[in-house]
Amino acid sequence: MRASLAVGIEVTATAAVVAAALVQGAGDSPLSTALSLAVPSQYRSLVQEAGNRCPEVTPNLLAALLTQESGFNPKARSPVGAQGIAQFMPSTWETHGVDGNGDGKRDVWDPEDAIPAAAGYLCDTAKDVEGVPGDKQSNMLAAYNAGSGAVRKYGGVPPYKETQNYVRSIRALADRPPGGGGSASTRQAANAVNTAEGMIGTPYSWGGGTADGPSTGSCCSPHGHSGSSIAGFDCSGLTLYAYAKSGISLPRTAAQQYAASEPLTPQEARPGDLVFYGNSATDIHHVGIYVGGGWMIDAPRPGTKVRFDRLDVMRDLYSFARPKPGKTEEI
Repeated sequence: MRASLAVGIEVTATAAVVAAALVQGAGDSPLSTALSLAVPSQYRSLVQEAGNRCPEVTPNLLAALLTQESGFNPKARSPVGAQGIAQFMPSTWETHGVDGNGDGKRDVWDPEDAIPAAAGYLCDTAKDVEGVPGDKQSNMLAAYNAGSGAVRKYGGVPPYKETQNYVRSIRALADRPPGGGGSASTRQAANAVNTAEGMIGTPYSWGGGTADGPSTGSCCSPHGHSGSSIAGFDCSGLTLYAYAKSGISLPRTAAQQYAASEPLTPQEARPGDLVFYGNSATDIHHVGIYVGGGWMIDAPRPGTKVRFDRLDVMRDLYSFARPKPGKTEEI
């Protein structure tokens, strides 16, 4: 959720962590017949009720949007200041926030307020663009992301790559048939992102990082940088550690990690997948952990620290890929 078109284009659905929406199945909840998506049990009734606010919004679509926006993390904060489970910008919350639980407060950090507010804002957005040609849900999501004015201007989903990917990702997730809930791999992906996020601010160290955490590295990088006196991570050391904490053992280098993963199209990528950079499978030089909306967590280079970076921070993005336990092909 964005305060302006400019912010909407710059950052879409950045999640600081991936939470239980990606890791919990519907279980035995009586609402599971209405929600084919995995939603944390404490939020299922909220999503079910709020997801029937207007014809354009369904429980599955609302669940997909919250998954994309924050991974159902009520404490999520994006690099540009979007807040809470629905990633409201403060100015947008001022005009669209609601007191959903009747406690006398409109609290963006409280899912009981933010989830119905997100549904209400979606419905308001749908009304803003109801006369625009094309699919109503897609236009609504595009307006939610890039602004109603942009959708009206272009007569539908505007030609912004990030907005188009945003709409496509949410629609694909919302349209997922029953049985597509959580699994071991999604739990591991969530744990990996949470682990990596916990290392933000850790120094970069060439050759640093093991399955046990930060470590001193080695000498020397192609440009002569040594990690032998720095306890921290290089890019593949960070991903190795994050997935070790999730029960998946990755090889040490970025190229080896690519060979141990299943390549994906950008449309298939989900938070927790790995992002690889290079010109071919044999010369991959960098890896990060995708967190959604065009962002990743990575250890960029000597002199920096583990941080959030845009996917386009480097020009040679080669592939997304999903770690697979036991996959150890040679390249």
